[in-house]
Amino acid sequence: MTKTRLDSAVTLPGEDFSRVALTSDAVELLRKLWARHGALMFHQSGGCCDGSAPMCYPAGEFQTGAADVLLGRFDIASKAESEGADTEHQPVDFWMSREQFGYWSHTHLTVDVVQGRGSGFSLESPDGVRFLIRSTLMNWSA
Repeated sequence: MTKTRLDSAVTLPGEDFSRVALTSDAVELLRKLWARHGALMFHQSGGCCDGSAPMCYPAGEFQTGAADVLLGRFDIASKAESEGADTEHQPVDFWMSREQFGYWSHTHLTVDVVQGRGSGFSLESPDGVRFLIRSTLMNWSA
């Protein structure tokens, strides 16, 4: 079964391709989390264990800065909702530590959802699921 995916908007200067995507399961979970917590963001660090998983936070709760790279921006609002004139966008930024980006600069990342307990700091943890990165080696210059 092929899952559809939502590619992020391009955010890195000089690039014309998406570096990160969400599976349809990830989009569905993010919409539920948005309804509970409001605006959201991801951060992917290079730590071990849970630190190597994409962490979902309320937007702005994780402080980003010069040590981080904005890899992509999603709008998870459903098409039916986004066609209404008064509908708000639901942006979700995907950040990665600059050091980790140095290692992963030749990969396309897809955020998926799997059963299991992830980090207690990531918003999906109480639901018995966790976000997971699936990577594909790409042939592009970084």
